[in-house]
Amino acid sequence: MRKMESVVGALFLLSTGAFLVGSGILDPILHRTDLLVRVDSDRMSVFAGWFLELINAIAVAGIAMLLQPTLKKYHEAFAFGYFASRVMESALLLLSLICPLILLALSKPSISAGAPGSGDSYLQMLGNLTVEAHYLLFDMAMLVLSLGSLLFCSILYRSRLVPRWLSMIGLIGYTGLLASSSLSIAGLDLGAILYIPGAIFEVVLPIWLMVKGFNRHPQASA
Repeated sequence: MRKMESVVGALFLLSTGAFLVGSGILDPILHRTDLLVRVDSDRMSVFAGWFLELINAIAVAGIAMLLQPTLKKYHEAFAFGYFASRVMESALLLLSLICPLILLALSKPSISAGAPGSGDSYLQMLGNLTVEAHYLLFDMAMLVLSLGSLLFCSILYRSRLVPRWLSMIGLIGYTGLLASSSLSIAGLDLGAILYIPGAIFEVVLPIWLMVKGFNRHPQASA
């Protein structure tokens, strides 16, 4: 049990760290106006960011599989909902990672086109749509994550597997993430402010699991 909790904590930190570094590498590249011209010269950076985000996508599925046996003891339906949400999140993140590879494929004909023309404009349009698809898939992944993690935090709160103050931070954080991702899909970007409580939870929870683990004598609330 302690080994599983430590592994889950490590996967949470690996997932968070890999995503932060990977998106920090990819995002500046994807927001360039001369994207297709420059992306080929930044090929190594694209692959580095892509690989780190791939690690994130795999890690979230691992978290779901390792937590499922413990969570289903306290609320089987919520546990299945959390498991399903993290698998869906992983699948959406993997789909989003196809987009940088498409951009690399589009960059070659764009460079070969040379002077701007109708063909170059068509490639630019495809490139812009690919970037939009990447971020839309990410927002959908965050929407699914927030819904499933609200179920996860509800189990933690009811069972007292971790202190209730920590469960409350998670409930607040994932409510903010749900609002942020919903608004982003609707075209309203409020920035990263609503991500902060959830980010705190995803740092504090894994450290708690690695140091103390789940409560050995949890009590389900009425």
